[in-house]
Amino acid sequence: MSRSLRKLGAAAVAGLLLAAVPACNSASNSGSSGDGKGGDSARGVSEDSVKVGGIVSMTTASGYSKKDTDLGARARFERANAEGGVHGRKIDYLGAEDDGQDPARNLAAARKLVQRDKVFAIAPMSSVTFSGADFLQEHKVPTFGWGTIPAFCGPTYLYGFGGCMVPMPGGTITQSWPEGLKKVMGGARGKSVAILANDNEPGTFAVRTYRQSFKAAGFEVTYAKSVVPATSVPSDWSAYTKDILRSDGGKAPDAVVSVMQTPYNIGLFTAVKRTGYRGLLTDPTDYDPGLLAKSATRKALDGVHVLLTFQPFEQQSADMKQFKEDVRKTAGKEIPLNMHMMTGYMSADLFLAVAGKAGRKLTAESFQRAADGFSDTGTLVGDRALPKGRKEAFGCGALVRLKGGKYEVASPFTCYEPIPFR
Repeated sequence: MSRSLRKLGAAAVAGLLLAAVPACNSASNSGSSGDGKGGDSARGVSEDSVKVGGIVSMTTASGYSKKDTDLGARARFERANAEGGVHGRKIDYLGAEDDGQDPARNLAAARKLVQRDKVFAIAPMSSVTFSGADFLQEHKVPTFGWGTIPAFCGPTYLYGFGGCMVPMPGGTITQSWPEGLKKVMGGARGKSVAILANDNEPGTFAVRTYRQSFKAAGFEVTYAKSVVPATSVPSDWSAYTKDILRSDGGKAPDAVVSVMQTPYNIGLFTAVKRTGYRGLLTDPTDYDPGLLAKSATRKALDGVHVLLTFQPFEQQSADMKQFKEDVRKTAGKEIPLNMHMMTGYMSADLFLAVAGKAGRKLTAESFQRAADGFSDTGTLVGDRALPKGRKEAFGCGALVRLKGGKYEVASPFTCYEPIPFR
């Protein structure tokens, strides 16, 4: 394992990139099959197909599931195959392995897909326990997922479909959130924000990042703390709301920014609303039609502005219409959309785009050469560019607001100039 990858693993969210079980096969047993007339060989590539698999946390101890990530990837691959595949090769998508959000199972799934199933690539990879990252990098397996964990930031064969979403040394911070709020709030001048996060490593990092981000956009940051216990949702939020709502010289800030997951946001926003607070509430996680099924959840999140790093489902672009049609065809019916479907779909989409540029003679090396000079514009995640995406997000985002039980676009999907990460 390289020193740089060990550093990435050590920096992962809450220590989730853990060492796992030892190898069950030798590194040399990676397998290969001919790619046809070119004479070169590549694992998972035949004359008429390219084998791809996925790794997704479909089941977890908490009951949370990302299973629709598999549906999104399948939808994109099925359309690609209907259009003739990539340079005449169909995508043989094996579906996604369930890692149970367990580090050992994540690494085991990576080894199975590479050493037993002989896949050329993994798309999607959607889990916070990406302990298979080093193995996939060492075996030159192109791997695509949502770049919200450090493992997607730096390694040459691991690709975040929206770029590296974790600010890295020498990289940048995307300004989608504060710039979107500026549009909603009529500017940042004279406006104050309070930022709250969990009391853990990711929370501390988030506070550091967003304090810099909102200040750079012109907001006054009156409160920025990672103090909420990460082990359980507080039953009493009064200690936090008291500090937050007096942080702007004894009065409430103009916006409360939560960098926490949905159960925490429900508790925090409910408590803040009960005080009579009339300012803006915002978070980066609560965009899921499934949340609207419960009246208590709808009430708690009503009026909240949610950050997205992809086009909102409510924004009727040609690409969004295509996404919806692809998902409907694969599902066999109309179903509620969610961000997990988008994760799978765009992971598959970026793989297809790079594979198309790599040409007919498809190998790990030709794929890498294509990736190193890849760029396109106007996708569901904005303007994509590699290898820039190894250190930087693609810098695009939108804000949606939950109002009357429905999401509406508050700030349309736009790409913003990032700022240097310090």
